[in-house]
Amino acid sequence: MPRWPDTPAGRLLHQLELHYGLLEPQPCAGPFEMICWEIVAYLSDDARRSAAFAALRERVGLSPHQILVAPIETLREITRLGGPIAADDRATRLQAAAQLVQDESGGDLSSVLRLPPPKAKKHLMRFPMIGEPGAEKILLFCGNLAVLALESNGLRVLVRYGIGEERQNYAATHKSVREAMLEQLPADLPLLTAAHLLLRRHGQDLCLRNGPACGKCPVRVACCHAKLPPPPAESC
Repeated sequence: MPRWPDTPAGRLLHQLELHYGLLEPQPCAGPFEMICWEIVAYLSDDARRSAAFAALRERVGLSPHQILVAPIETLREITRLGGPIAADDRATRLQAAAQLVQDESGGDLSSVLRLPPPKAKKHLMRFPMIGEPGAEKILLFCGNLAVLALESNGLRVLVRYGIGEERQNYAATHKSVREAMLEQLPADLPLLTAAHLLLRRHGQDLCLRNGPACGKCPVRVACCHAKLPPPPAESC
């Protein structure tokens, strides 16, 4: 098990790891497969995303060339497995991502990992559905950037726990939490990868956006959100 530091975030993550155990990242090899993982599904649970990704691997392949020559209808069938929202657009985005790799990276996006991290992150953010958090996640999981890459679930967990502040918009909240976490965890790739997975899992399973299951939460004793009084009952 990772040795978590004796900080509020470290104690939070220690308890989450006791609760969830060691978690494995998604089954992707390299940055292009991680981009496909993000595009193939939208607002879907991991089981549905995994099924769509497996279908892409088995029916088309995961190289840029294989995706470029695949019939668009096949890609649409696969992205529909990943959820109905913008499924046809996501099929087109898979081919747009593949074309970008062919045009600018000679068909092999692993070359991006040889760039300095700021340039690599900027390049990855040019791909469909890859913003700054997504680019940082790719570089973290590929072992190139020791930074806590936060997505919405992990961000929500930390804000509710009392690390960082909820501000006027998502970007400002994200910045607040990122800055707070710099003092909470060391720049250690395995530790930050484990932290990303645990925070994401907790936000998906218990610390839900609506109706969080605080009564079942393993960190409720120290959580600022769990200590808040319940909202008053509506009168009849």
